[in-house]
Amino acid sequence: MAEDIFDSEDQRNYWSTRYDEARTGWDIGYPSRPLKTYIDQLTDKNIRVLIPGAGNAYEAAYLFEKGFSNTVILDISSIPLEGFKKRLPTFPKAQLINENFFSYQGQFDLIIEQTFFCSIPPLPANRKAYALQMSKLLEPGGKLVGLWFDIPLTGDLEKRPFGGTKEEYLTYFEPHFSVKTFVKAHNSIPPRAGNELFGIFIKKN
Repeated sequence: MAEDIFDSEDQRNYWSTRYDEARTGWDIGYPSRPLKTYIDQLTDKNIRVLIPGAGNAYEAAYLFEKGFSNTVILDISSIPLEGFKKRLPTFPKAQLINENFFSYQGQFDLIIEQTFFCSIPPLPANRKAYALQMSKLLEPGGKLVGLWFDIPLTGDLEKRPFGGTKEEYLTYFEPHFSVKTFVKAHNSIPPRAGNELFGIFIKKN
């Protein structure tokens, strides 16, 4: 089952080892520009926000510092969560969750995707489970907003980030979400320019 991806101790150790060895090439050190731009236009600071596979969670820090106090960070490894606590000691510890995304339960108004999807082995069953779980974690009308890599899959199930195409991604999302927008990101950081899709998906009632 797809939920087994992050259940095993091997997977927890895999990600913790990468943090220990600073093999975190996905980590740009600050909030991703397209997501920061999206966050800047949000007005309701009471919304419940989840960032799964958050890593060092720069977007979460940005949200919290802007007054979005109901932001929850979820990661399979405890290492980035401990680091986040040190960087932002005022962030509520109860909102730092060291758990498996696929078995986590909660209800949110907004989920932010940033280099989490691309870390999951890109089998169709896994991607379907991802879309279904995102839907389960959102209130009706809630939004999944984020960035997905628009790069070819290589067939290598070890070398991340895992990409795909807009058309493929939509086959997973459309059963659960209405598509508000899903386009090439126009304000990606230079190393990712032309290789990111920015999407806003609204959970179907």
